[in-house]
Amino acid sequence: MASEKSQAIIIRLVEFSESSCVVTMFTRDFGKIGALAKGARRPKSPFESALDLLALCRIVFLHKSSDALDLLTEAKLERRFRAATGSLPHLYAGYYVAELINELTHTGDPHPELFDVANQTIHALDAMASPLRTISNFEIKALQLLGHFPSLRSCSSCGVDIEKAKRVPFGQLSGGVLCPGCRVGRTKVIGISSEVLETMITLSETATADVNDVISPRVLGELRGLLNNYIAHLLGKRPRLHKFMSQMATADAAKA
Repeated sequence: MASEKSQAIIIRLVEFSESSCVVTMFTRDFGKIGALAKGARRPKSPFESALDLLALCRIVFLHKSSDALDLLTEAKLERRFRAATGSLPHLYAGYYVAELINELTHTGDPHPELFDVANQTIHALDAMASPLRTISNFEIKALQLLGHFPSLRSCSSCGVDIEKAKRVPFGQLSGGVLCPGCRVGRTKVIGISSEVLETMITLSETATADVNDVISPRVLGELRGLLNNYIAHLLGKRPRLHKFMSQMATADAAKA
């Protein structure tokens, strides 16, 4: 067994025995891994309380070549997710980041850029950034980096450039916007506003965009609905945290 080192974000914890747990981590160098953390649940844990959900750690693990779990041997805490103690919306948003990473990625498939985006997103939530805007930006970046981002400038069916209009047909099944000709006869097509379209394009093309400037209150609700439905279709199910994201969007709209 080879000993490996990497930065890791804790995205799932499951009890394994009275003293141990199984940890799912999204690492920068090895992608998603599952590892057995022996003694993690003991009062004097060898991991020094580093194994908290959404914590950023420096880990050492023994990689097993078979389908068996890797063995976590060391985890040093670099940053704890502290937003969980002060804000329920930020807590749910952080949990959603963990859920989405777990659902969208495969074991042993490295995505260092996605790791960096996830790390920045969790840090922003810790700093009490707008949870809905921060999550929307993360979803767009994640879809783009993993090759699932919808076509927004050209028809997702025939490839012709889409002309500017107040509302544009968007096909969930086709994976993006549709021209008038390809729109005919298709199901699961909705109309999205030009403002939402431009917002998604801007976020996808700008690495360090200020989400508060880019995502206006006027488009936030429509953007959330579009992303929720698109991701649910992509996964073949609705993520568990979508319900809380929708409740947050409703509450946010009521304040506007």
